Amino acid sequence: MVVELLADKDKDVRALGFDQVRSSAPGEHATLEFAAHLRKLSPEGQIGLLSALADRGDPAARDEVLAILNSTRDEGVKTAAIAAIGALANPADVQLLIKLVATGAHAEKAAARASLTTCSNDEAVKSIRAELIHAPAPVRVALIEILVMRRALEVLPDLLQATADDDGTVRSAAMSGLGQLAGAEEIPGMVQGVLRATPGSERQAAERSLLVVCNRVMNTDEQAEPLLDAMTSLSDVDQQAILPTLGRAGGVRALQAIESAIADQDPIKHDLGLRAICNWPNATVAPRLIDLAKSEEHDAHRALALRALIRVAPLADGRTDEEKLALLQQVMAMCTRDQERQLILQRAAAIRSLEALRFVTPYLDQPTFAPQACEAIVELAHHRGLREPNKAEFDAVLDRVLEISQDPTVRDRATRYKNGQTWSRPRPSRAQ
Repeated sequence: MVVELLADKDKDVRALGFDQVRSSAPGEHATLEFAAHLRKLSPEGQIGLLSALADRGDPAARDEVLAILNSTRDEGVKTAAIAAIGALANPADVQLLIKLVATGAHAEKAAARASLTTCSNDEAVKSIRAELIHAPAPVRVALIEILVMRRALEVLPDLLQATADDDGTVRSAAMSGLGQLAGAEEIPGMVQGVLRATPGSERQAAERSLLVVCNRVMNTDEQAEPLLDAMTSLSDVDQQAILPTLGRAGGVRALQAIESAIADQDPIKHDLGLRAICNWPNATVAPRLIDLAKSEEHDAHRALALRALIRVAPLADGRTDEEKLALLQQVMAMCTRDQERQLILQRAAAIRSLEALRFVTPYLDQPTFAPQACEAIVELAHHRGLREPNKAEFDAVLDRVLEISQDPTVRDRATRYKNGQTWSRPRPSRAQ
């Protein structure tokens, strides 16, 4: 009866048949009957039956699924077969899926990755770990991501080892994975990963992953403690190199170590200490940054402290909106360059208050700052809870934006908010 449903011309009837494959007629004999029917169906029917056989989970269907995988030229059928193999896999099939991750077409790679992520075969993690030793770098990156998706904690030693890989993409994937899986015990190894990372975007990403693990310490004042403990075994040079990372962690002991570096007569230590405090995760160091922005000998250091102030001023760290805006206004008065003033206007949009709108609005009259002011205003207007109770004031300012702005996205947002409509922020593409 179920086989007849599978062959029916009506799509809904076939769907009923697929549901019956999933849940009725238990036993290997029935599974073999259903699987043998794969070759008689259209590609659409094969995709439905492959999905049903995967959900049924009986390895007896494996041979027929492999036969379809090896014989079909239909991309949809092929990816459905790969997905089914993941649900029915034996150790040899795990190797097949790994091979597809390495050499398959784009859709096949994606399907094989998904299958390896969900594959319940006991040998799956062991086989993937073995491939990490000799696979090409792009494949190692993919396998690391699969292991992380599986939450395979037994691979933590492999990830720590991969942070020393010659290939930067492998190092980055390993540090990202550690950020998701590691605990305090892995922090010393992750510190080494930060030190091995190439300065720039790779180092910054490695620092963020390390900080994710540090932040799992519940007490915020103690989140830097594992990192400080790990630093005790480092050479002086490495301790200095890790200071900017320490600054991102924050905490009393971290600040003491950083202030010691700032006070050092060695220009390199002083520079690293300054960069570390400029990485601070909240505005508690704002008074110190103000002092540095005024007193530092070098222009570059003063500019660095000022940029850090602009960054921390609107952060959500327990201060009121009034306190955040007051700090931002104080920093605006300290600025000597238009680029920094433009950045302040952009950051003001993070303070969701009517006072922030009033702070930004006068800059609409200044061509140098009008584009940033327009963007900040529509960002503030995006929040209905702020906009609707103050509709008259927002509408007047949005009218000004429509008069001034040449940016089509800003104009579209301003029009929508005036009309009480919503606006969806575009999702970044995978490449971005």
